Amino acid sequence: MTAKPTFRGAEAIVGLGAVEQRNRIASGALRAEELTEACIARISATEPELHAWAWFDPEHARAQARALDAYRGTGQPIGPLHGVPVGLKDIIDTVRIPTANGTALDEGRTPEQDAFVTAQLKAAGAVIMGKTVTTELAYLHPGPTRNPHNPAHTPGGSSSGSAAAVASGQVPLAVGTQTGGSLIRPAAYCGAVGFKPSFGRIPRTGILAESPSLDTVGVIARSVPDAALLADVLFGHDPADRATSPAPAPRLLESALSTAPLPPVFAFVRPPHWELAAPETRDALDEVAGLLGEQCFAVELPPAFDEAQAVHRRIYSAEMAKCLHAYERRGRDRLSDVLLEAMDAGKAIPARDYIAALDWPDVLYAGLAEIFTRCDVILTAAAPGPAPLGLENTGDAVFNALWTMLGVPAITLPLLQADGLPMGVQLIGRRGDDGRLLRTARWLTDHLTRIEGGA
Repeated sequence: MTAKPTFRGAEAIVGLGAVEQRNRIASGALRAEELTEACIARISATEPELHAWAWFDPEHARAQARALDAYRGTGQPIGPLHGVPVGLKDIIDTVRIPTANGTALDEGRTPEQDAFVTAQLKAAGAVIMGKTVTTELAYLHPGPTRNPHNPAHTPGGSSSGSAAAVASGQVPLAVGTQTGGSLIRPAAYCGAVGFKPSFGRIPRTGILAESPSLDTVGVIARSVPDAALLADVLFGHDPADRATSPAPAPRLLESALSTAPLPPVFAFVRPPHWELAAPETRDALDEVAGLLGEQCFAVELPPAFDEAQAVHRRIYSAEMAKCLHAYERRGRDRLSDVLLEAMDAGKAIPARDYIAALDWPDVLYAGLAEIFTRCDVILTAAAPGPAPLGLENTGDAVFNALWTMLGVPAITLPLLQADGLPMGVQLIGRRGDDGRLLRTARWLTDHLTRIEGGA
């Protein structure tokens, strides 16, 4: 299992989980300003090497914390994230705070309205700590962020700053997005918990659109309960996002902390292109499956899944060519070659092929139905291996794109390591069954921790 960040002295506050931080603030044992100051100190100490923040103003964070402490002193009800610092990926609009979308073309852009998730966080009492680095327009061209476990290795992308900030203890929580593997992969590389909910559960209003059929908002934290705490606040319905629909509050934290009536069952899946998995990844997943014993069985996906990567690329490229066209018109010469190559490929896709590709997610999801009748979740790898050496690319989303396209909830758990770098165990749930996925993820974390401790 991968090592957790170590905090000593004054940084002990930062080392607490978000749920514990929230509870201490609610009880009066901790002030929001104390927690915010601890995070500021941690950022000051680590940011010169990590470069996780696109925009960070300590005074702005302090002002929010002081206001929240003053409000709590009135005795009025407080929100579920009262006083807890949160980082926001720099494609999420924040009123009067720059949101540059990882491109020089948006340098100095200051939104006039908050994104849906930003408004939800403010209403819940969170401290908006700042904007975390994203890759260029949330695609593949890397930003300046380094991996907190080894700065010579990539942190992944495109939610690179969010993953690095949480994994290094700069903030307890962060929000990211995923269109291919943009949240799960960096969380796995940096050694954090990354949770991508079912498609359409968190509204995307006020967030840069790349591919409306695929774009999904998710969260990064240091534990499953912490991830559930943040996701609880963000789930909702916004008529401005047609992918969302009215639904009861999911009570994800309650589900994550609950006990299943029976021990969970796992289906171990070696997805298409498993040959790209590093030997240490294959060995580690085989070991996890072995430790689960009769609670885990191996299963092969139907042959149609071999087409999934190409179908995902077709949808992604076609929609990105449309969504990012305005940037190309404004300054094609200022966009990276890797982004332009994808957009040009998208323009060349015939309409009939794009429309046909949109039918594939439901067809492939039907192929999972029989598997999910026999298990609670699917067990697989979060990435081909640990974070690759070098900062020229953000790694491979080959083990993420399928699940993003199918709209299923996914979570990566920092339970493995190789050569001092973390590796993630990825769990996949049924569409809409986010609570069960989180509960099973917590169970697996506790189970493997007990085994490692010899209990």
